[in-house]
Amino acid sequence: MQHNDNTDTNIPVAVRRAPASPVRVFIHTGEVSGDLQGALLMEGLKRQAAQQGIEVEISAMGGDRMAAAGAKLIGNTVPVSSIGIFEALPHAWAAIKMQRQAKQHLLESPPDVVVLIDYMGPNVAIGQFIRRQFPAVPITYFIAPQLWVWAMMPGDTEKILSISDRVLAIFPGEARYYREKGGQVSWVGHPLLDKFADYHPASEKQQARQQLGVGGSDCVVTLLPASRPQELTYVLPIMLTAAQQIQTQIPQIKFLIPLAREAFRSRLEAALKEYGLKGQVVAQQEQALAIAAADLAIAKSGTANLEIALMEVPQVVMYRLNRLTAWVAEFVLKFSVTYVSPVNLVNMEPIVPEFVQWDAKPDTISQMALNLLNNPDQRQKMVEGYRTMRKHLGSVGVCDRAANEILALATGKAACAKR
Repeated sequence: MQHNDNTDTNIPVAVRRAPASPVRVFIHTGEVSGDLQGALLMEGLKRQAAQQGIEVEISAMGGDRMAAAGAKLIGNTVPVSSIGIFEALPHAWAAIKMQRQAKQHLLESPPDVVVLIDYMGPNVAIGQFIRRQFPAVPITYFIAPQLWVWAMMPGDTEKILSISDRVLAIFPGEARYYREKGGQVSWVGHPLLDKFADYHPASEKQQARQQLGVGGSDCVVTLLPASRPQELTYVLPIMLTAAQQIQTQIPQIKFLIPLAREAFRSRLEAALKEYGLKGQVVAQQEQALAIAAADLAIAKSGTANLEIALMEVPQVVMYRLNRLTAWVAEFVLKFSVTYVSPVNLVNMEPIVPEFVQWDAKPDTISQMALNLLNNPDQRQKMVEGYRTMRKHLGSVGVCDRAANEILALATGKAACAKR
């Protein structure tokens, strides 16, 4: 149901439960980034529930981080995540099975509130299912799809708002867009602010290098090529060829490749040897260390770009899809965006260089990387851009603000806490 004002009078609430009954929260997301943001949100939910004397039970479709944070994981959606029309085809049957698992769980254990995180197609399907089966259960969209930047299909925005009782926006532009379209919106800020609230780049860099066994004076470039299987095919070769070219110019350089998923380890270790690169693959839990230790990062576009920015590490961003998918998007669907990296999307300004699809060539990526490595002024300019961007991401306490809104909906209070 779409709301055209900023009041809470029309928000449906779950059937009130006895005070001693746990509040049941169901979170549905996919992708490595959604898993991370879901885990951060869970920490906020637990903190706020404890402060309010509320017991919560969290079940989820997500990934390992959410499971580690204490969610009852109904299914792991991360391995079936993809971007693109043709890229999604190999995962179609597995994705259908995941949807069936989620729906069966919901029927067996109806929630008091549903939280959807990004992951548009599957989340719209789950939202529509909830609307049909449990029309009184409120749905919150936390990190709504970036339709304020791109919208490939007519009606996408209406679909999002039809299943969202509340949109918890993380970008100012996102909040404005969905509010102007008639949504009930609260801007809470970006959850990564909480993760890096007490981060000090210089000391963190020194400690990270010590932990990873990297010399203090070594030139280190961290590569973040893949969180989805398709990216091992379309992104990794371009990035590693660029890395080869950088190594030719700086022979003493060392590369770190943190794992987004443990399943990628053998492929990445083999690729490192195949391309003759000096360096190492590091564990998933050491990704933050690998970024902190770097003089520069080369990363696929995505949430990791924002993590790199908040850690004040200069970066070059790239992305490639299947050529057929890209052709259909550009020439049939007329898909066009100014920026793809969330770092640039915050203020719609070119803080980090982006090389996307046809422009994502090893020569251009390596040249930009070398320019940044060899030019302290360029690196400092980017860091200053990061600091300006950070001011527009909100303030620390994001996950607690989001949690309060979710718990208010779940318990029928629905306080109108706008920012």
